[in-house]
Amino acid sequence: MNSGETNSALPKSYSAAEVAEALDCSEWWVKEQARRRRIPFLRSGSGYRFTRSHVEEIFQILEERPNPVNMPGISATSTRRRTFVPFDVPAVQLKARRPRRARNAI
Repeated sequence: MNSGETNSALPKSYSAAEVAEALDCSEWWVKEQARRRRIPFLRSGSGYRFTRSHVEEIFQILEERPNPVNMPGISATSTRRRTFVPFDVPAVQLKARRPRRARNAI
């Protein structure tokens, strides 16, 4: 059996640096997202590796589509609720706390 035949049957894997270049971001960011399990990856002895299907899924995860509700010319009600505060109500005066080190030093 020829080793060239074996390599063609295996999927190509990409390094975090190659994925970062494709995403136009830093290698650190790709590794951090993999570490936090936000993007799919393979863990190998050499660190994080990504297959073609992983990279395609990462692109889908990061893809943002326009929301038709926010399109110009289409009116939509705001989901954000505002509470009315009358002007005659006095503002609450905030008081600073002592730093934790200073509180624990006693």
